[in-house]
Amino acid sequence: MTNQELQARVEAISMASFHQPFRHHAFFNARLKTTGGRFHPADMNLDFNPKLFADYPTAITDGIIKHELVHYHLYAQHRGYQHRDHDFRQLLAAVGGSRFAPPLPTTGRQYIYVCTQCGRQFIRRRRLDVWRYACGHCRGKLRLQKTVLN
Repeated sequence: MTNQELQARVEAISMASFHQPFRHHAFFNARLKTTGGRFHPADMNLDFNPKLFADYPTAITDGIIKHELVHYHLYAQHRGYQHRDHDFRQLLAAVGGSRFAPPLPTTGRQYIYVCTQCGRQFIRRRRLDVWRYACGHCRGKLRLQKTVLN
């Protein structure tokens, strides 16, 4: 999907679900790593994670688009557009947008730590200092079990 196709899709969803036009720009941003999309109040533009649009079906990506359009339209109406606001939650439920983005496929390394006392495993993307951190369940010492390359 190109940026022009994304722009047309956002405009169509805006008219179908909100009955209001989308008058700004929507584009892909490959630097997004932990989120499905982002609304920028300064310029009213939307950017989306291209990896989600490549990996997930249109029903899920339409939910992500609706989520960002809820931010957009509420901000334009000077109503509560943040996640914690009642207006946001109410409109998101009314249009059927997704509350959270689906998990992104993991790439890179994963570190697997194990507690020496209770045996619980902890999978992390970042390396931990085992002398500084302890098990959150029993306060036991952590040990790096293995590193997995994805």
